[in-house]
Amino acid sequence: MRRTLNALYDSAAAVAALFMVGLLIAVLLSILGRQFHFHISGIDAYAGYLMAGVASLALAHTLKRGEHIRVTLFLNALKGRWKRALELWALSLGTLLAGLYAWYCVRLAWLSHVYHDISTSNDATPLWIPQIGMAAGALILAIAMLDELVLEILGRRVVTDGEALRNE
Repeated sequence: MRRTLNALYDSAAAVAALFMVGLLIAVLLSILGRQFHFHISGIDAYAGYLMAGVASLALAHTLKRGEHIRVTLFLNALKGRWKRALELWALSLGTLLAGLYAWYCVRLAWLSHVYHDISTSNDATPLWIPQIGMAAGALILAIAMLDELVLEILGRRVVTDGEALRNE
């Protein structure tokens, strides 16, 4: 199971990297279009869609590598069961919020599909298509948060100062 979950997080990061390359290409095309007087319809919108996908798809991988910002002022002052209780509270709250984020992202994509919502620019892209990246990233983040919570409950979550999480 651990191998499958890590592969999921790594795959999401790889897709985020591909989206980032696509974002770079879209921005470069937009700049070149202004310099050489040509226009690609909807390129700015597609850059925005790719940016949302990058941000969302990279979240789980970032969490699992211990790179999310953590406020450890109180955590470092606590020891033993109080420290563990605060970790469990924070991970439970994070899991709840990630679950809500996933729910509403998936719901947004689904409703955009059901109601045939299209972009307001002249390319008329069905909005559910670019929203899939954001919804997938949100779902994977929710899975990663739940994974962290379960590992903490089982006592298998290891966090060291200044280093990435190591889950065994």
